[in-house]
Amino acid sequence: MLTKELPVTLAHLFETVHHTRKMEKGAFLFQEGMQSDELYIVQSGILQLSKIIPDGRELTLRMCSSGDFVGEINLFSPSTKYMLSGRVIESGEVAVIMKNELEEKLSLNLPLALEFIQWFSQQYRKTQTKFRDLVLHGKKGALYSTLIRMSNSYGIKTNKGILIDLPLTNQELANFCGTSREVVNRLLSELRRSDIISIDKGTITIHDIDYLRSEIDCEDCPIEICKVN
Repeated sequence: MLTKELPVTLAHLFETVHHTRKMEKGAFLFQEGMQSDELYIVQSGILQLSKIIPDGRELTLRMCSSGDFVGEINLFSPSTKYMLSGRVIESGEVAVIMKNELEEKLSLNLPLALEFIQWFSQQYRKTQTKFRDLVLHGKKGALYSTLIRMSNSYGIKTNKGILIDLPLTNQELANFCGTSREVVNRLLSELRRSDIISIDKGTITIHDIDYLRSEIDCEDCPIEICKVN
C-alpha cells in the first residue's frame, strides 16, 4: 500500500516493516502517556488524534484516514511516551511499524532520512498553521478555519457547494476548535441563518467558502498544508 502523502521511497520502506492490527470504533489505538514503541499507517477507517488540555477539554489535531502515517513525532525522541491519544472514529485496520526498526533504517540511509525530514516538516507546518488560527482568530476563527480545512480534506463539490463527506457531531467539531459545544452550536446557527452553510443529518455543506476565508484573513496556504488529516 502506498501512502497518499509520503514519497514513494518512504512508503516502500514502511511496507517492509509492519504487521496489521484491527481497530474498533470507540476504542483507543493508543493514549497519551502510554509507551510509544509503535507507529502506524492507517489502511482503512478513521483515527482521531487529540490531546486533553489542562481544563479537561479535548483538542483534536488530526483526523487520519487511509494512507496517513501516525506517530512520527515520537521518532528519535528521548521521550518514550505518546504525546497524543488516538481514538477510533470509524472501524478499520492499521499497519504497525516498530519504532526502533524504522529509526535504524533511517539512520543507515541518509537520502531516505533527508526525504523523511522534508515530509515531517510539512506535517509540522500543518500543526503550526492550525495553532495560528486558534490563537489569532478566536473561537469564530477556529471554527471557520476548521470548516475550510475539512473541505480541503473531505470536501466534495456539488451544485449546492462543497459537501464535507465526514459526518461529525457538534461536540466533535468543538474538539477541533478547542471550545465548547454550546459555542459551536451558536456559531453554526449564525452561519445557517446567513446561508453560508447548511446541515443535513450531521453533514455540512459550505455554500460560500469565500466568506469563511475572508473572515479569517486566509493566507491562501497550499492545500496540502490547510487540511485536517
